[in-house]
Amino acid sequence: MEGPGAVEGAEPVSGGAGSSTARGRGARLLRGVAYAVLPAELVLLVCLLGGVRIPGGVLLVGEVLVLGLSAAEAVAWVRLRRRGLSGREARAELVPEPVVRLVGHELRLLASLGRWVARRPHGVAGADRVFPHGRDQAALMYGFAFVCVVETVGMSYLLAEWPFVHAVFLVLDVYTVLFVLGLHAASVTRPHTLAGNVLRLRQGAHLDVAVPLDRIAAVRRELCFSHEKAEGELNLAVGSQTSVTIELTGPVDAPRLLGAPRPVRLIRLHADDPKALYEALTRARTGPSPSPGPLPTA
Repeated sequence: MEGPGAVEGAEPVSGGAGSSTARGRGARLLRGVAYAVLPAELVLLVCLLGGVRIPGGVLLVGEVLVLGLSAAEAVAWVRLRRRGLSGREARAELVPEPVVRLVGHELRLLASLGRWVARRPHGVAGADRVFPHGRDQAALMYGFAFVCVVETVGMSYLLAEWPFVHAVFLVLDVYTVLFVLGLHAASVTRPHTLAGNVLRLRQGAHLDVAVPLDRIAAVRRELCFSHEKAEGELNLAVGSQTSVTIELTGPVDAPRLLGAPRPVRLIRLHADDPKALYEALTRARTGPSPSPGPLPTA
């Protein structure tokens, strides 16, 4: 299809707007098929686990559709890479950004559990200062995890006579316990860092904001326990409290969980040692005082 302003009779340019349009249509078609096939495959799996008899022809069609979709996705990936797209760009063409972000968040939570056990914080290599911020939520998160464990045991006892339902709830309950522990592990293993002229602020596994020091207008220690949502403000509360407030001269982007942009000019955050964070930011913004010159001789 010729775009507006095209010259009549001109030859289409390979790889131009028409190619991009066709590529976009192909990606949308694959997404539509995936939205239809994958939920249907999940329903079939649940029915099989529940002991429902499924005709062999239905199972065969389902497996063929899944295999065909996987093959089409692989072919589309190879073609997009051959056209010069990076791996991230090719993935964005085939998979919706919210899905990528949700899956990435879950994977980061699970990886944080391993880092927590191994005592290997994330993103601290090359940092001048590191500011942990997960201590004051530990008791709450451990208590929540304990309640989830108790609920898992109770549901296992109540559903013992229904093996399929018991298995489904057991998987969900165990994953819930891991999810809660992963939230805390992500906070512990992803501290705030100060490296060079950039302050990196993080919360769990879903938020990672880089704040240039030259964009900070003011820093103050300010203990807050209530945080009303307001446009242009970001509250990184831990244990329902923040202890340091940063005002910016211009907005920085703090994307939401699903990728929506969120420009902010005021950031409230918490650190296990707010005094150390405040003093480090003050020194980094003002720079070292010049050394006095030699005293004049008489």
